[in-house]
Amino acid sequence: MATENKAKPSTVTNNGKKRKQYLPQCWLPPHPKAVKKKGAYPLRPGAQGFFITCDGGRERQAAHEALDVIDSFFEELVNGKDFREEPAVLLNKPLNKKITFSYSDDEGDDDDDKGDGEGEEEGQEEVIKSNASKEIDASQESLTNKDLDHPNSDDVCHGKVTEENSDNQKDGANIENQADNSEEPPAKKQCLETDTSKSATNEKEKSIDKLIEAELNELGDKSKRLFFNLDSGCNGVVFVQMRKRDGVPSPKDVVQHMMTSAASTRKHMSRFILRVLPVEVACYSSEEEITRAMKPLVEQYFPVETQNPRKFAVLYEARANSGIDRMKIINSVAKSVPAPHKVDLSNPDMTIVVEIVKTICLIGVVEKYKELAKYNLRQLTSPKQ
Repeated sequence: MATENKAKPSTVTNNGKKRKQYLPQCWLPPHPKAVKKKGAYPLRPGAQGFFITCDGGRERQAAHEALDVIDSFFEELVNGKDFREEPAVLLNKPLNKKITFSYSDDEGDDDDDKGDGEGEEEGQEEVIKSNASKEIDASQESLTNKDLDHPNSDDVCHGKVTEENSDNQKDGANIENQADNSEEPPAKKQCLETDTSKSATNEKEKSIDKLIEAELNELGDKSKRLFFNLDSGCNGVVFVQMRKRDGVPSPKDVVQHMMTSAASTRKHMSRFILRVLPVEVACYSSEEEITRAMKPLVEQYFPVETQNPRKFAVLYEARANSGIDRMKIINSVAKSVPAPHKVDLSNPDMTIVVEIVKTICLIGVVEKYKELAKYNLRQLTSPKQ
């Protein structure tokens, strides 16, 4: 019965009707579309940046932390701020400093003196007002007395008295207006000052908002980012690429500034980063490619015509690649350096770092490698025992 339910290979039945064709489970479309991989782009030849080691399984946290640390030291280097001078400034400041508050005794005496002066002025104004009111009352009493003594007096006298009364009233009103006017101008000045201060703060807020919007737009545009993470493909390894731009410090300068400041301040900077090494050349891990990639580094750091020859050493380390001969790579790097410069493994002036990650060879040049704890950031910032 089970065999009868299966579809037969023939598509036409005895009755002339077409049967449905069932596709096998392993069927795939003829041209499958490539699926874009989420995450960082893989590490490829031609990149320059920073080779960072971290604890296994902490690559994502170390990558985010490395971007922040590298960006901060890059800005310090570009803006000309010396990170090492800050502790000296803090030490020069006195630790125990006497603080005088706004409600001290001296200022209270001054406030009392000011209050007494203001009270005297207000008292004088009240005396003037009381004198004016007394004069007006006296004039009114004189009028009533005259009217009682001389009931049939002329209207001219009454006119004179009324004029005097009006003059006295005007004088009293003028005195009151002057007192009010003397108090009004400070309030108007305060209003003007508050308006100007509000306008200034609004302009500052607008300018800050514009700067923040411009920075967010730059961060959102991946083509304008200076630093971004690449997938190394190895456990415990992070690579941060730096875009090549004219007039910008090289990865070697940024890492050198980072290590010297960490050694001088011993300030804790990161939780997941172990070592940070500059990478100026990336190529495939073959002898021919390495000798070709070493030419610009030799011209920059090991010139042929020089009066001060340098001593150098080659540091080699490979990850996820066991098919490369270690001594062949070291000899190819050492032979690319011209004759005036010599190899010195005990006390080198420059160290050529060769890091092989899978099939990619990363090359960089550092100074004071052993003095700066082999560029181990965690060891440099740890307290001395």
